[in-house]
Amino acid sequence: MCNGLGVIRSAFLMFIVLAAFGGTVLADDPPPSWLRQASLATPPQYEKDVPAVVLHDEEQVTLGTDGKLVTIENHAVKMLNREGRNFAIARAFYLVSAGKVRSIEAWLIRPDGTVKKYEKNAILDIIADPDDVYNEGRIKIIDASAEVDTGHVFGYTVITEDVPLFYQDNWQFQGRLPALVSRYSLNLPQGWKASSITFNGSEVKPQISGSSYAWEMRNLAPIPPEPLSPAVENIAPRIAVNYSPDSSTQSVNRVFADWLDVSRWATALYEPQVVIDDNIAIKARELTANSKTELEKIQEIGSYVQNLQYISIDIGVAHGNGYKPRPSNLVLSRGYGDCKDKANLMRALLRTLKIDAYPVVIYAGDPTFVRREWASPRQFNHCIIAVKVSDGTVSPTVINHEKLGRLLIFDATDQYTPVGDLPDHLQGSLALIVAGDSGGLSPMPVTPPESDLLERNINVNLSDLGAISGNISERATGQTSAYFRREQRGLSSGDYRKAIEGWLTRGATGAQLINVTTKDKQAQAGFDMDVEFSAQRYGQLMQNRLLIFKPVIVGRRNAIFLTEPKRTNPIEIDSNSMRETVTFQLPAGFIIDEVPSPVTLETNFGKYLTKYEAKDGKLVFTRSITMNRGTIAADKYAGVKDFFAKILDAEQSPVVLIRK
Repeated sequence: MCNGLGVIRSAFLMFIVLAAFGGTVLADDPPPSWLRQASLATPPQYEKDVPAVVLHDEEQVTLGTDGKLVTIENHAVKMLNREGRNFAIARAFYLVSAGKVRSIEAWLIRPDGTVKKYEKNAILDIIADPDDVYNEGRIKIIDASAEVDTGHVFGYTVITEDVPLFYQDNWQFQGRLPALVSRYSLNLPQGWKASSITFNGSEVKPQISGSSYAWEMRNLAPIPPEPLSPAVENIAPRIAVNYSPDSSTQSVNRVFADWLDVSRWATALYEPQVVIDDNIAIKARELTANSKTELEKIQEIGSYVQNLQYISIDIGVAHGNGYKPRPSNLVLSRGYGDCKDKANLMRALLRTLKIDAYPVVIYAGDPTFVRREWASPRQFNHCIIAVKVSDGTVSPTVINHEKLGRLLIFDATDQYTPVGDLPDHLQGSLALIVAGDSGGLSPMPVTPPESDLLERNINVNLSDLGAISGNISERATGQTSAYFRREQRGLSSGDYRKAIEGWLTRGATGAQLINVTTKDKQAQAGFDMDVEFSAQRYGQLMQNRLLIFKPVIVGRRNAIFLTEPKRTNPIEIDSNSMRETVTFQLPAGFIIDEVPSPVTLETNFGKYLTKYEAKDGKLVFTRSITMNRGTIAADKYAGVKDFFAKILDAEQSPVVLIRK
């Protein structure tokens, strides 16, 4: 449940010799009629950077009277340039415990009309997620990317069989590529019915014939990648589908009336797994022996659970075990678990201290993915925790729930984000608090910009030849500190030093890193870094009289550059703030001739300020920026672009000194 399905490229490609007759199609081995017809389509002209076009994308889903789903997927893509080769891959996902791939076939149609069919020995069968110790999910792959070229059409048919856990499905009509025909059809037993909800566009109504339904869209334009853009899943049109018999006779609840219904279903999976024994109680007391407050107890237990090894072993996924944690005492004894196991163990440890907590299922990676209109566990891929706290516990990640009271939200899996903070890709998301009749969908907290603060102080000595030397002191909090923590832990000491050198030289050409020291204060959601540096040619001496230099020595780590003349997609802004003070000790014999004008920019999504002050042979430059989380419509792009363009201009403006 914690990991999405990664796209796994094969390392080997089987070479298949074409049949005789110069590669022409044999009479008994032609491509299917749907593929032949799709290959004859003439796509419209797209921008040069569009690598391929989907000619045909179709999924035919049939629910049999035996309860099994049979899905036929037909897909054809045409390469518009060589960058489109990576789209010439057929994939078929299945669960070994409850499903199978009945067949996977693929064909390549060249511009001259010759066809190659990929035989069975071209099929690779690999684990879906190589990071899991064991995972029932597997993928069959036919990779033709090394053989296709501009103008080639690659198509495939995949037939799979499985048993649905829920009577729910979803269909995304396109990815980033344009699509000429995209269709989803659902064939149900007699006496069944289906309904749908459309996201990211006008309602797509099905064509209905008895108990068969078909949703179709045509001539979908490409979705260009743009900086700060929402994920494709929140731009491309998609449908969510529910289906059920006209009169409910199912003993298992496979479609949900509302989010309260989902909470009840999930509670039945989670609650029995909170198993408290002597080892759980002893560990909880041991961890909190020196804790004085409620928050300190939660912090100690949260830190312990976060640092347990993350291992995912998914067994019985098709029967709901992908949503069901392991017993808490088992997770403690083994010393590892996945996201739901960790949240469950933390609940058990807290319960021994008479602190209630609830699992929270959420979508990790995009805070705007989950939609309130569709009550379904299929919208989630991660599990965190909500801890019930008293009024004495104050934190920016506490929410007020109408039934459960004050809840502190925490991700027990993210080892870089302590109790009291929340990963930014989860903030603001709609998530399901699993608490029986008191649970339901709830928005997650958004920490204020001042909680994600980078405070930087720089002291610099400027020589009369333009050389500088000095030190940089950075104090980061919140998710800014988590970013720095992740960077340091993810690199060797040598590579980390190179990363800091790269950051310095991007701002000060030729800069040399003398020393760097760090202090990770994770318990306080802080990270400190101190840097000593020099740059021999920072300022430019002109005619031995004028000395010109930029007051901005290093760039902002989260700087934003918007250069496109127009915009198709909305702009997503994260919340954060930075304050910087740079003090220049000016060289003897020089006075300030010119400084840039101070800048004040204020919008509803951000604020930026600069200021200059000269005193006692020093120049003090300050700048600050505060960004507010939000999504800005594409038609407001000009204002957003102008805001960041003015920031760039301000940070490129020089100071001019003149010799007395």
